[in-house]
Amino acid sequence: MTTPTGHPPVVDLATWQAARDELLVREKAHTREGDAIAAARRRLPMVEFDGKVTVVGAAGPVPFLELFDGRDELVVYKHMWHDGAPHQGQCGGCTTTAWHVKDAVYLNARGVSYAVLTEGAWDEVAPYLEFMGYTEPWYSVRGVDGPAGGPMGYLTSYLRLGDRTFLTYATTARGNERVNGSMGLLDMTPYGRGEDWEDNPDGWPEGRHSCWSWCADADGNPTWGPTSRPVPQWTRPGATPVTTLGRRADD
Repeated sequence: MTTPTGHPPVVDLATWQAARDELLVREKAHTREGDAIAAARRRLPMVEFDGKVTVVGAAGPVPFLELFDGRDELVVYKHMWHDGAPHQGQCGGCTTTAWHVKDAVYLNARGVSYAVLTEGAWDEVAPYLEFMGYTEPWYSVRGVDGPAGGPMGYLTSYLRLGDRTFLTYATTARGNERVNGSMGLLDMTPYGRGEDWEDNPDGWPEGRHSCWSWCADADGNPTWGPTSRPVPQWTRPGATPVTTLGRRADD
């Protein structure tokens, strides 16, 4: 990123506090509206589906019902997959999203299970999980239709009533940001996310396309080019510089 020529105005603490208090009124209204939307979300109808449909995890084929792990509620992230691609060729956005949920212990304590679903074949998915060091359960839903499978790139919630399973909510795109806490932290900084849709004053860093830093090269330069990896992968042992994403669509 280029050095910005602009920055917030410099003022005394009392002036800053007055401006901060003014913004706080809007933030509280935003929070209350979020609470109202969450209340409406809890009142959405739900769709029953066959919880006996088979998915494949580390222990082999299991019915979807087992993903609840005895709990009544389940949240999953549906991770996109590029068949035949090496680790660096997998989806940068999905990798970043899944990376932010390292431990679901608090969800579990509240009666909610967590899992990641993907359309990848298990024999390809398993080495990827080992490389990434994920500890939360993953399952392949290849060939599974309906609410248990369906489009990837979604956060989805389910409810179990005995042996009956129901789809209750799903969201995608910016709806997935509630998992990626880094986005919220960037929104607190003076220069924000550095994306071109943001409303910034003159002199702020020039924005780039949405989610432009999901991937980076070995030197840390944000890029979606053939030498990039999803950013979290650079923390993994054995993550070396690459020359291709190796996706079939790029062949």
